[in-house]
Amino acid sequence: MATSTRGFASMSPEKRREIARKGGASVPSSKRSFTQNPALAAAAGRKGGQSVDPAKRSFSLNHDLAAEAGRKGGHASHDQSRKKDNIEAAE
Repeated sequence: MATSTRGFASMSPEKRREIARKGGASVPSSKRSFTQNPALAAAAGRKGGQSVDPAKRSFSLNHDLAAEAGRKGGHASHDQSRKKDNIEAAE
């Protein structure tokens, strides 16, 4: 089986660090940290909350919705073993 020459796994650790440093530098310092600007954090939170259907917005107000989301998460995480079994069976 050949080793891929694509992606981060094929890069040297130095090259990965170089790329990671560029990610932080691309954000203006005025917007880099919510801890320095509580108003910016509040505005971002409001913007994110508005993108969610109001019926699905708050687990604290709807216990059944929270329970359903937890079940979905549990099923999704446990499905990995089934997928692995299906792949092995196909081989």
